This record gives sequence, C-alpha cells and structure tokens, in this order.
Amino acid sequence: MLLISFAGALSAVGAVCLALLILLAMVTVHEFGHYAAGKLLRFRINEFAVGFGPALFRRKKKNGEYFSVRLLPLGGYCAFEGEEGESPSPDAFNAKAPWKRILVLVAGPLMNYLLALLLILASLLSFGQLQLMAAQVQPAQATQSGIAIPAGCSLEDGDVLLACEGKNIYLTSDLMEALEGKGEGDLARFTLSRRGEAGREVVEVSVMLRADASFENLTDTAPLWRALGIKEEAAEGGTVFRVNSVSYKFGFWETLSRSFTYSFRIGGTIFKVLGQLFTGHLGLDAFGGPVTTIRLTSEIASRSVQQFFEIAAYIGVNLAVFNLLPVPALDGSKVIFCAIEWVRGKPVNRKVEAAIHAAGFVLLIAFAVLVDVLQLF
Repeated sequence: MLLISFAGALSAVGAVCLALLILLAMVTVHEFGHYAAGKLLRFRINEFAVGFGPALFRRKKKNGEYFSVRLLPLGGYCAFEGEEGESPSPDAFNAKAPWKRILVLVAGPLMNYLLALLLILASLLSFGQLQLMAAQVQPAQATQSGIAIPAGCSLEDGDVLLACEGKNIYLTSDLMEALEGKGEGDLARFTLSRRGEAGREVVEVSVMLRADASFENLTDTAPLWRALGIKEEAAEGGTVFRVNSVSYKFGFWETLSRSFTYSFRIGGTIFKVLGQLFTGHLGLDAFGGPVTTIRLTSEIASRSVQQFFEIAAYIGVNLAVFNLLPVPALDGSKVIFCAIEWVRGKPVNRKVEAAIHAAGFVLLIAFAVLVDVLQLF
C-alpha cells in the first residue's frame, strides 16, 4: 500500500513537472520573440532571463548582455535598456521609433502562436485530430415531448462528429454554435464517420433534435448532449454523458488547412469567454489562475503524447491572444501607447504610462489569485 501511494505521488510530481515545463517553454519562447526582434532592430538588451526570482546561473556575454536561469520556472523576461524609463543610450527601448517598438512587442505573442501552430500540425499529422464521438446514444424513439423520430434521423453508437450544418467541428463550442437556436424536433445536417459493414465510412445524416439547443454559456453542454440523444448516467458529482474524444486522421493538405483553422478557433474562444464574462453569462468561477492552470495542464499533459501536444498548443495560442489584449501591463496595451506616440508625434508622459502599467500588473495578479481562490468553493 505504501509503495502504491509512493508511486502515485511520483506520478503526480511528474505530471506537475510536465505542466511547469510547458509553461516555462511558452514563456521562454515568448520572451525570445521579443529578444530576436530586438536584436534585428538593434535595441540594447541588458538581460535575457529564463524563470524569475533569485539567479541560479548568470553569465555576461561579450556584448554586455546577461543571460540567466532563475529559480522559479513560471516566468522569464527580456530586459531592454530604458524600457521602464529614460536612458541616454540611442539604442534604448524608448529611444527607438514607435513602429520598431511595436514590432518588438508583437514578436513575443507571434512566437507563441507559431510554436502552438507547429505543435498542432505535428499532433494532427502524427495522431490525427481529436473529434467528438457519440459513445452511446439513447434509443431513437421520440423527443422529450413525444415527437416521433423518423428512421435514420438519429445518431448511432460510435458515430464520430466531423461537421454540423456544413461547418467543421474542432471544439465542442463549434457544435454548440452550429445548433444554437434550433428547437426540439428540428433537423440538423451532420457529416459523420460511421461504422459500416466494410468498416468506417463518411456519411451525411439529418439528425432530429430531441430537446431545445439553447445554451446559457460555453460551459453549458448538457442541453447539447440531450438534444443529440446522448446517453446520460448519474455519477458522483453530477451527470455524465457518454461522449468521448477520438483521433481521426485527414489527408495531408486538409490537415495543413485544419491546423490553421484549429488555432484560430482556439484563439476565438478567448473572445467568446471574455464576452460572456462581461455580459454576465459566465461567472468568475469559470476561470482559473496559475494554480488551476498547472493542475489542469498536469492532468491533461500526462494522459498521452497527443494530449501533451494539444494542451501545450492550447496554452500557446491563449498566451498569444491574451498578451495582445489592450490590458495595462500586457503587450497589447504597450502597443497602443506606441501607436498613440506614432500618431501624435510625441509620447504619453512616461511616468503616467508606467503608473498605468504598474496598476494593470497589480490588478492582473489580484484577478489571478481571486479566480484560483474561487475554485476552492
């Protein structure tokens, strides 16, 4: 029993290390984007750090730059000369033309996106795309209010959902979007991979919805599965629907196209979530801070190599989009200040800008802590 507990603890530690590795890699790639663009545009760089906190290793290069590896593997930075204030150096960050600073700022999120896209492409080519599968479907007798379901107008056990209403399915939210507003008894066109006598084949099926497809928010998936007739079972903590994710391989060129579309869909989810937060359809308890992120990442990344690629790509796209939002302290906000300077011909007062970014940083940290605390209740 002790050995089993010890093995479980080692497995948990390994999973957390995987999560930290993903986060550290994404932050380092982000900062390297700033660094590479800065070097190309001849910005003076004081230090490039992997991690933050006390330095475990620090070396000065011949050009005066420092490279360091620091204790805490949850961050990193590329420190430009004069980024936080004035500097007499002509190669200081704020001494450079606004358009050059914008390129440097955008380069970080761009590197996150490119790495995520590469991981998505590698995952789809190696394993296939994760698609929703109706593992078990309720008998096709009638809808919730008694409307008879015609023969052939229902999903079957093992159906893999490829498209709905002519739109390819990448995420559960895509399926919800395609069905949103349809009512009980309505027909929805599906492209499925279905088991046949000669193996799996792609078929077009009209599925009669067994309940209204009306969703409160992106997490409200129960009405979706009920509308499609997915079998539900009582379980500890709530209801479980018999839906799985399975790998489905497409041809090379379609996989290449899907890699780009998939990355865009992931990025678009951020705007949907933020929109539902501001309209009150989603609460803060639907979000997670660093602790929740590490917990979920470690859980998913340890399942398989494919899941490792998937969650790493998901985090990469999210970091890219999130950092470009016009929120003080983020790259997107700094881009706006550079653009204002470019148009006006003179900068916003540097002290005012620094105060805005400092306040934004404090608010971001407070928000991250708050949403993690809410996960405990």
